[in-house]
Amino acid sequence: METATALDGPRLLSWARRAAAELERRRHEINQLNVFPVPDADTGSNMAQTMAAAVEEASKRSDAQSMQEVAEALAVGAIRGARGNSGVVLSQVIRGVAQTADEDTRSGQFIANALAQAVQFVDRAIAEPVEGTVITVLRAASTAASQALQETGGEAPALSIAQAAADAAQTALARTPSQLEVLREAGVVDAGGTGLVILLESLVYELDGQPYEVAQPAAHGTSHVISHASGKANLEVMFFFEGDMDVLEGELSTMGDCLVIARNNEHSGKVHIHSTEAGAVIERAFARGTVTQLHLEVLPDEPVTQTPTRLVVAVTPPGSLTDLYAQAGAVTVAPGENIVADILAAVHKTEAREVILLPNGLLDQRSLAAVEKATHAFEQSITLLPTVRLVSGIAALAVHDPAQPLATAAFTMSEAAGEMRTAVLQRAPKAGLVQGGAVSKGDIIAMAHGETLLIADDAIAAVEKTCKRLLEPGGEQVTVLFDTASLRAEDLAALDDKLDVDVIVFPADGLGAVAEIGVE
Repeated sequence: METATALDGPRLLSWARRAAAELERRRHEINQLNVFPVPDADTGSNMAQTMAAAVEEASKRSDAQSMQEVAEALAVGAIRGARGNSGVVLSQVIRGVAQTADEDTRSGQFIANALAQAVQFVDRAIAEPVEGTVITVLRAASTAASQALQETGGEAPALSIAQAAADAAQTALARTPSQLEVLREAGVVDAGGTGLVILLESLVYELDGQPYEVAQPAAHGTSHVISHASGKANLEVMFFFEGDMDVLEGELSTMGDCLVIARNNEHSGKVHIHSTEAGAVIERAFARGTVTQLHLEVLPDEPVTQTPTRLVVAVTPPGSLTDLYAQAGAVTVAPGENIVADILAAVHKTEAREVILLPNGLLDQRSLAAVEKATHAFEQSITLLPTVRLVSGIAALAVHDPAQPLATAAFTMSEAAGEMRTAVLQRAPKAGLVQGGAVSKGDIIAMAHGETLLIADDAIAAVEKTCKRLLEPGGEQVTVLFDTASLRAEDLAALDDKLDVDVIVFPADGLGAVAEIGVE
């Protein structure tokens, strides 16, 4: 084959056949990369089948010879035959080609414009785009094509612009694990992005005149194992819809996730969604227009991760507080002489890649420094959060989101702990003078940030007064950890009414104080 100076109808169809053949040849490889958004190992199969549907539609139109006619046939075939999330996205890339097929295809401007149009279509199709996926790779290819064109004053040939786009896509694909944690954990690049790179490389090979071999199609009856979810099944729902696409998109947006709508035009297109309410989705679609090519598939359970990616370690006294923290997802370590060794043992035992430590005011500076230094001996690193009380540690743990990047999660948790106003109530061991005045043995001293808030001779009254002092700047919720030797839950039952805010009380064996109070 000779190097092509431009794409025409037959050359475009030849590219599509080449891409379909390569996707078919590498379908298993791409399937093995498929871990997002659902690890169902079908991205390669879906992209290969979608491209095959595009080629089939264009091939059966014997009258389609012009660039515009072939491109439109490919787009119609891809949209109607789209399989899975990745197939729907692929159909919109081909639609971008069809949208610009009436331009001068001798210039690289056509390639750049087609990719820019594809980005717009895919951005519109995906309800909640995620970086580190095919959209990231597509955007990089489009940007590189436009930049390469500008550098040549808009006169670059199609081959050089296609090569620039393919190179940029390959680079962006290699970076996807750094953008999406699930890819990084699995040690793979994005599956859909891999398929897009194959499309662009096929275009380069086509324009460069390189020969290719047609792969043998896989049998359509090939089965694969799908583990059924426990409880209400999460289903992949796909169908071709004719009606008001915007109205349908608005109604389906709250009925599931991974919503992708590949528009053929404003009144028809392929719809893809993952939902536990598949029946309601289908009913809504039929009520809004005409539904054909309905396809349902049970999605697999999320794989159980044997090694946690992030561990939260909380220093807590043994007893009921340990249970409270454990229920919230933390591993607890009791303070003691071997606290540093115990923390390191807990961290190393799980082999978690990321560790957040809540010292809760029970570790001195020397111990904190020892923990930090000791982590250099192995790959795990520990992020120390400034939780100065057990109650502020609870506030931090309550906002922890394992799905967030470590830096974001640590910031959110630190912010929650720092914004909580706290006080600790201690019983005076003997009569004497303290910062706030004279005390008798057994009096309750409320301290906040090293200063005495108040002194009272009754524990219940001291808790109530301290809460009111802490609420003076405002607040919506009060948390009280109380020592069961000093107070009972029924003693604090009236706090809700007296304070006019939400009050959470929790018995705390071994608290080492009468109570800890936090206001948010």
